[in-house]
Amino acid sequence: MPRLRVITFDLDNTLWNVRTVIGGAERRLVAWLEAELPAAAAVYRNTSDLMAMRGRLIDEQPQLAHDISGLRVAILQQVMRQSGYREAQARQLAARAFEVLIKARHNIKFFDGAFGALGNLSRRYTLGSLTNGNADPKRLKLDRYFSFSFCAADVGASKPAPELFEAALRHTGAAPHEVAHIGDHPIDDIAGAAELGLHTIWFNGPVQQSMREEPATATATVEITHLDELVDAVERIEAL
Repeated sequence: MPRLRVITFDLDNTLWNVRTVIGGAERRLVAWLEAELPAAAAVYRNTSDLMAMRGRLIDEQPQLAHDISGLRVAILQQVMRQSGYREAQARQLAARAFEVLIKARHNIKFFDGAFGALGNLSRRYTLGSLTNGNADPKRLKLDRYFSFSFCAADVGASKPAPELFEAALRHTGAAPHEVAHIGDHPIDDIAGAAELGLHTIWFNGPVQQSMREEPATATATVEITHLDELVDAVERIEAL
């Protein structure tokens, strides 16, 4: 069987703690709204109304379910309208608010071992990222390691649907058995990738476990609990 050629990475909760990242971004946005647009801040702080707004927008525009940035902008536009701003100004202010949010969203502390593993593996394999989220690898300077990156908004579908994995296969020309995917989610990452015949590495460390309401299991090719184990996991797959 041919050796591995490609390794794809999930991002949120695989290379960093997304709960910490998004929490910080939300606090930065609220602080900005309170300082610049107090009426909008009052609307935005109403969590129940905000969730209802989110649901209505997805019902009206189903593609937003797979486009986190687009959904965020649409929500912020609605917040501005409800705060009394006319349409053109609501759009302008929403764009400013989103830039505050997305800048803070990229204020990331990577998990220990992330850069060592990425540097090691990028010298031997083609690396890419496949995410349901809206982190931009170029903004994080991860393009020094990743030769391609796809998000759910690019393909109109979220993992575990096959579209993101299929995009990686088309882009690289690799066969499924020549690809290993690493991710934290037992369904979105591991089951989704395995369904297409990719090798899988389940990152199931203490941080990932702490975010699940119930214990999870996954039938992965290899399971790891720390990114320092990743290079060895790839070598174990190569030896199969």
